[in-house]
Amino acid sequence: MDIISMAKLKSFSGRYPDWCVSLFMPTHRRGRETEQDPIRFRNLLDQVDVRLQSKGVRSSDGREMLKPARRLLKDQAFWRHQSDGLAVFVNSEECRVYRLPLSFEELVVISDCFHVKPLLPLFTSDGHFYILALSQNQVRLLEGTRQTVDEVDLGDMPKSMAEAFQYESFERQLQFHTGTSGGSGKRAAMFHGHDAREEEKERILKWFRTIDEELAVLFAGDESPIVPAGVEFLFPIFKEATSYPHRVVEGIRGNPEELKPEELHALAWPILEPIFSKSREKAVSRYRQLAGTGQTTTDVKEAVLAAYHGQVDVLFVAVGVQVWGYFDPDANTVYVNGDLKPGDQDLLDAAAVQSILNGGTVYAVEPEHVPDRAPIAAVLRY
Repeated sequence: MDIISMAKLKSFSGRYPDWCVSLFMPTHRRGRETEQDPIRFRNLLDQVDVRLQSKGVRSSDGREMLKPARRLLKDQAFWRHQSDGLAVFVNSEECRVYRLPLSFEELVVISDCFHVKPLLPLFTSDGHFYILALSQNQVRLLEGTRQTVDEVDLGDMPKSMAEAFQYESFERQLQFHTGTSGGSGKRAAMFHGHDAREEEKERILKWFRTIDEELAVLFAGDESPIVPAGVEFLFPIFKEATSYPHRVVEGIRGNPEELKPEELHALAWPILEPIFSKSREKAVSRYRQLAGTGQTTTDVKEAVLAAYHGQVDVLFVAVGVQVWGYFDPDANTVYVNGDLKPGDQDLLDAAAVQSILNGGTVYAVEPEHVPDRAPIAAVLRY
């Protein structure tokens, strides 16, 4: 599975001089349906080809743009190692591919910016979390949502304490002290060894701090909760080592080396679900209390403008719904169009991304769960 950091999300928020293709589709981890995934992907790419030509892109230019994506069709290893959803972002300059624990509906959006609203569950405060499975022999990071979980590829990060400290010696250190004996005048030597348990704790603490440094880069700007999993005595050491402010106090106790990702998810969700539910219910209640005071809005133009100016504290957006238009920063005006036109973007998408980048809390929910049944609802800071 791949991970999208806040920095990567921010890089998606710009506008480009040429067409940007955002493609989403469900994928399968196992079973005969895995054989159908590349076929579905090819059909979506064919659809993109046709739509690009209808926008005036020459056939040869469209084929050149999609060439990196089409190479995936021949990559059997890629299709054997899927998560629940595939997101692909392509323009003439780059092709970014992400296998994610989100079961997307099939969707293709072609605009002058990338469409990222289907990714918002990874950045909102409504069901996205991490599990950090810790032991001296192994570290695993899992990224999860309400429905699923998947293991994150940690790249070159050391996967065990032995690997992290392979060039260091951890033999017991002895301190040599000399003193004068009472009657002989001869010097007596005393050797004092470190307490083995304290030495082991220091090794683990150093190991956990190494992990924390690596994760600090990975989690930059992320506010998703992280649930530690490990044997009981590791928890206070991890608490001392970590600098991540969204650590869940209650963790999964037991040796995580023996647990599959699905089993860890089953143990983590009962811990996290009350946290997410309470947060969402509190946000809805706050919206209701402030309704009519001028500090809430369901007007798309007003909400988008507020998001760009960092005024949105809490935002609810409807998933599966698009409102097309654009924000003109020079005129400081939001324009809403009925149909997709050149230069348009999904304004709900833009509002959500800008709110997140400006420190707001976003809930991407089903349309019926947006307050006042509007496509967008915001609580403003002022």
